Parts: sequence; structure tokens; C-alpha cells
Amino acid sequence: MNNKEILIKNGISPSFQRLQVYSYLRKNNVHPTAFKIYNDLKKQIPTLSKTTVYNVLKLLAGKNLIREVKIEDNELRFDAVLQEHGHFKCSECGKVTDVFYDKEFVDFIEKRNKITDIQFNIIGICENCLNNKN
Repeated sequence: MNNKEILIKNGISPSFQRLQVYSYLRKNNVHPTAFKIYNDLKKQIPTLSKTTVYNVLKLLAGKNLIREVKIEDNELRFDAVLQEHGHFKCSECGKVTDVFYDKEFVDFIEKRNKITDIQFNIIGICENCLNNKN
């Protein structure tokens, strides 16, 4: 299913800006901030506003087409990967990567509790940055 069909199926009118923001997130699994999305898309869409980007992100998150990822207190990022997973952020280069965990882990916790959301984040120094220090 293409991006336009996904938006329509989820009750979202596929305006040009909405399609561009959603496509950007699905193509670029870099867990960008709204500001990064705005800066990257502004090159292609000179009339794009920050408000439009924020509104589209809020709409997409509200329809569960993307996830809001809060790794650190002052930073909200966005992710189009909907499969349950966590994130690793390198404190040196700032890169954020997906960390997939075993479903048995979640099942074990869910037997005794009701899980409504999972935010699993790890902060450290990535392999690339460690290798560049040597």
C-alpha cells in the first residue's frame, strides 16, 4: 500500500504537505525532530511552514501512523516504525537507532500488568564513535 492509500485508509486527506511529511518519515528512519523534518523538506517545498509540519506530525501520531519518541527531556523525535521497539542514542554523534527486543519480554511483563505504552531508550556511545576514538 502506498503512502497516499495509507493516509486515506486512516481518514486523512492526502494533501501535498501531509504526503511529503509522511513519506519523509517512512523513507528516513533517522528518528528526526520536527525541526529537522522542516529543514529538510523546506528545500523541496519553499512555502512549507513549521506550523504545518507540527500539525501534520500531531495528526499522524493521533492516527497511530507514527510514534512520538522522547529519548531525552528536551527532545521529541518521530518514528514511522510501528513494530514495538526501543531506541539507542549515541551521546557523541547523536544518531538514534532502533533496538528490537524479544516479544517474550513484553509477554512476561504483561501477564501481571496492563501495558499501555512502551518507551525503551538506551543512551551510550555507538560502535562507530568508539572505533573513531582509537
